[in-house]
Parts: sequence; C-alpha cells; structure tokens
Amino acid sequence: MLNLKFIQENKETVIERLAVKNFDARESVEKIIYLDGERRKLQQDSENKQARMNAIAKEIGNLMKAGKKEEAEKARQETTQLKEEIAALVPQVNNLNAEVTEILLRLPNMPHTSVPRGKSDADNEIIKIVSDIPHRHEDDVPHWELTKKYDLIDFETGVKITGAGFPVYKGLGARLQRALINFFLDENIKAGYQEVMPPLMVNADSGYGTGQLPDKDGQMYYVNEDKLYLIPTAEVPVTNIYRDMIVEGEKLPIKNTAYTACFRREAGSYGKDVRGLNRLHQFDKVEIVQITKPEISYEALEGMVAHVESLLIKLGLPYRIVRLCGGDISFTSALTYDFEVFSKAQEKWLEVSSVSNFEDFQANRLKLRYRNKGDKKTTMVHTLNGSSLALPRIVAALLENNQCAEGIRLPEVLQPFMGTDMIR
Repeated sequence: MLNLKFIQENKETVIERLAVKNFDARESVEKIIYLDGERRKLQQDSENKQARMNAIAKEIGNLMKAGKKEEAEKARQETTQLKEEIAALVPQVNNLNAEVTEILLRLPNMPHTSVPRGKSDADNEIIKIVSDIPHRHEDDVPHWELTKKYDLIDFETGVKITGAGFPVYKGLGARLQRALINFFLDENIKAGYQEVMPPLMVNADSGYGTGQLPDKDGQMYYVNEDKLYLIPTAEVPVTNIYRDMIVEGEKLPIKNTAYTACFRREAGSYGKDVRGLNRLHQFDKVEIVQITKPEISYEALEGMVAHVESLLIKLGLPYRIVRLCGGDISFTSALTYDFEVFSKAQEKWLEVSSVSNFEDFQANRLKLRYRNKGDKKTTMVHTLNGSSLALPRIVAALLENNQCAEGIRLPEVLQPFMGTDMIR
C-alpha cells in the first residue's frame, strides 16, 4: 500500500509513476487527499471539543469551590453536549478512514524508474539471453507426448479426479518433481535461506498483507465455510510470518525459502498455450523471500537474480532474463525480472521465475517495520521474493530439450536425487 503522507506530498509524482503501469490514478489520488482533508477537519474539531471539555472540568471545580452551583450545572450540561458531539464525530471519522483505506488498497505500487513503458509482455526489455538456443529436430515431440510415452504424468486421470489443470505425477515423473524440489531447496539453503514449511491456506488478512487482495480475489480458490484462501504462492504465508512485527535491525536481512503446492484459478485460460504443463491450476514451486533494510533492497534483488540464474545454469537450460514493462509488471511490484527457459519442441519461451522488489508496498500493508539497536524510531522494511523455481515449465523444458533416441537425459545435478542418468 502506498504511504498516505507520500501521496499528499508527491501527488504528481505518484500519478506520473502509476501511469507507467497504465493506471490512471488522478481521480483516486485527488479523492484520497480530499477525504483525508475532511477527516483531519473532523479530527481537529473533535480535539478542540475535547480541549474545551478539559477546560470546563477545571472551571467546574473552581465554581463548586466558589459556591456557584447554578453556573457549575450549566458547565456540566455543556460537557454533556460536547460528549455527544464528539461521539457523533467518531463514526464520521471512521467512515472517512475506511473510505481512504479502501482506495489506497486498490492503488498499485509505483514502478521503479527503470521500468520501461509498455502495454504487454511484448514490450518487456530483454536484459540477457544465452547464445546456445537449441534447434528443434524433426523427431522432437512436445512434453505432453513425452510424459505419455515414458508414463511420467497422467493428465486424463487428473481430469477425472479433479478437472483440467490438476495432473497426476507417477513413477519417474513423481521422482523428478521430488528431485527438483530437493535440489532447489538445497541450493537455496546453501545461499543462506532458512527453510520454512508454511500453511497452504491463509486468511484474508494475509491476502491483504501481501497484496493479493483485493486485486487478485477472482484468481484465488476460496473456502467459503472457513473464509480461507488456498495460496497462489509461498510468498503469501512466508511474508505474513512477519506481519505486525518490529524486527531488530541487526537481524536483517531475513532470508526464507519454502516449497509449497500453489493454487491458481487462472480464469479464462484456454487454447494451445495452456496445454500439458504450460499452465496449471495446481503446481509445485520453491520460493525465496527476503526482508531487508530499504538501502540494500536493490542490491538484494540483484543477488536473488544471480541466484536464480545459477540454478538454470546448473540445470543446463537455455534461458533469458527480461525486465517487465509497466503493462506486464504485477500490482504489487516496483521492479520485476522474469526468467524464461526455451522449450525446444514448442519453439517458445516459457516463464519459470519472477524475481521482484516490492519496496515498502507490502510492508505498509503488513505493518512490518524494523528498529536499530538503541533507536526509538521504527522504519518500514523492503520485501522481495522470487520463484526458485516453479516446476511445471522447468519439467517441460527439461523433457523437451533433453530428449534423445535412448530416452531423456537428466542434468548431472539431478542424477543423485533420481538414482539414474536417464529416463527410459
């Protein structure tokens, strides 16, 4: 959530920066400023009335001592009137606060100055691309045919059990999932991230805390009876561990990693781009989350990008890094780098990771601050997260790019987890 004081003091900057996200914020920003001004007037009126009540209380004492009972009674009546007037102001102030908060919750984060303008992913900026992009051979087939040939994933049974987008992994397909999860977690732990195992469902406060609500309400699965949401990413429960906390400055940065299943409704998804593992409603992902001091958050972001890149290098996958434009960057992010791997059989790039800096946008919602030793003042932290990595498209690229006459060659780093060097 954007800071109210910052909006008031930097109105035009906020409007200009949000325009990069193709969001016209002028009406919302002006309404926020107006409503908060009205709230301040009511608050000042309430404080003036309270001050008058305090003064009258002293007068009543003096009047009683002087034996002026009639005047003292009039003063008491004025106090009663003031109490009623103050009480009447409370719901008005609360309503204005709620209205301001509701508008603030629907304002996206301001993009970093390096975020390029654009309307869609076609306008994203390619930062890096590896040179050894594989070429499709005549007998190469897409991963959904390979998973059937080697009995790795059963999409049809998943449809029977649940519906489209809920595959059943089996045999070496299930083992490959487990191998990738363990590999990613082990590498993240080596990089200084502490593993956590969070819940797979969260309450509404957690959804609001990291910005999925109200923006992504329609994309999340909701358990109505219990008023809980299935998580779309481990970022939500892991970051919310620190909601409503004041962290000791000496303990920053905090670095966590978690494996979870993820659930996304992805309403309206259809066509060839969602075939096989390209887009699922339930999928596995390993996440990294950092909580840092503001002055080092972009250094931390570059470190996270380098770490995710190292994983793709170790897997031997051709990849590229793109900086998302204003039209493609998320509601909550200030700056996002996407990693895409090349799928040889499909001859297309598949997104496998987003690494983002949210600056203090989530921290304001979470009320997550830090305090340096010896200081009374608290400061908002910056939060960051990244996929490290999402499994479905990694699996798709591994199968397609490593297919050969003998079967599917496995990357060397996965062989100890798999107990074999080939899927046959």
